Amino acid sequence: MITPTTKDLISSARKDIHIDLSKSELSRFNIVHPLDLITLPHNALPEMDFDDVDTSCEFLNKELSFPFMITGMTGGTPRGNRLNLAFAEVANQCGIAFGVGSQRSSIANCKSQKELRKLAPKIPIIGNIGGIQLAQKNGLELARAAIEDLEADALAIHLNPLQEIIQPEGESNWRGVLNSIEKAVKTLPCPILVKEVGAGISLPVAKKLHNVGVYHIDVACAGGTSWARIEAERLPNSQRELYEPFLDWGHLITDILPEMRQTLQQVTIIGSGGLRNGLDLAKLLYLGCHIGGGASLLLKSLETEELEVKQEHLFQSLKTIKEQLSISLFLTGSNKADDLISLNKMS
Repeated sequence: MITPTTKDLISSARKDIHIDLSKSELSRFNIVHPLDLITLPHNALPEMDFDDVDTSCEFLNKELSFPFMITGMTGGTPRGNRLNLAFAEVANQCGIAFGVGSQRSSIANCKSQKELRKLAPKIPIIGNIGGIQLAQKNGLELARAAIEDLEADALAIHLNPLQEIIQPEGESNWRGVLNSIEKAVKTLPCPILVKEVGAGISLPVAKKLHNVGVYHIDVACAGGTSWARIEAERLPNSQRELYEPFLDWGHLITDILPEMRQTLQQVTIIGSGGLRNGLDLAKLLYLGCHIGGGASLLLKSLETEELEVKQEHLFQSLKTIKEQLSISLFLTGSNKADDLISLNKMS
């Protein structure tokens, strides 16, 4: 049985602070956005009808209207749960995948999120627990509970050593995480998706994951929300200086994707880390990911400064991303999203 600990109670209180900070400019990486260095090849003679552009794809045995996933952000508090309900409903309307934030707190505190599946019956829903939590006592029990609560299509295991080392309540013992992931792959009833949270998954780490049976990886590179900066903001000024050199630490997605796609051809790669629009999504597909992911951009669309939830704003943001992807496909002479990676191989 999963019972709440003091850390679980602290985690619940911390989540709303994380939401506020992730919406702030203080959470942004202070680097040149890597996707600004990528230019898609313009095709002045596309020889196709714009109306024939097909953005649909398959992910976790379900069809998406375009290759995109709302990646895990929050949950476990009244505010976080309210946001997740809205994310799930709009994701279902738009036909895209949806991942929740860490479920440890909600499960330990018996706060079910079953309503999410009722609001989103058609789309892939991805559960979420931490790699450290998986490696601890009752880790597989926690993982199984996370899957059952959501009727999840997959379970994300998040890797966040940088965030944990800066977080005041963070955990630093990462021994046994890979072995626990292997056990999860072998014993749990759905696919395991391993993700970083903003510092990236390198090819050597991806190979280790693939060797233990992981076939879904969210590289989650530097460029979007910096959880190092978020945790540093929670520290007293006297402690921040220690972590200052590490606030922009992480792999760039432009360095990771092409080689990973070429080397691990059986792995479904989710590309995330600062996606701002549909052109960025097209660039991620061009570089080698199968679907793109985003979080903070959509959080800002959904929740106003007055903490009102505006589902129509989120719907419009996702509609715009899809339309911008369609334009990108047309202007490169690509009938469908998969054509972009083929285009990159030819260039």
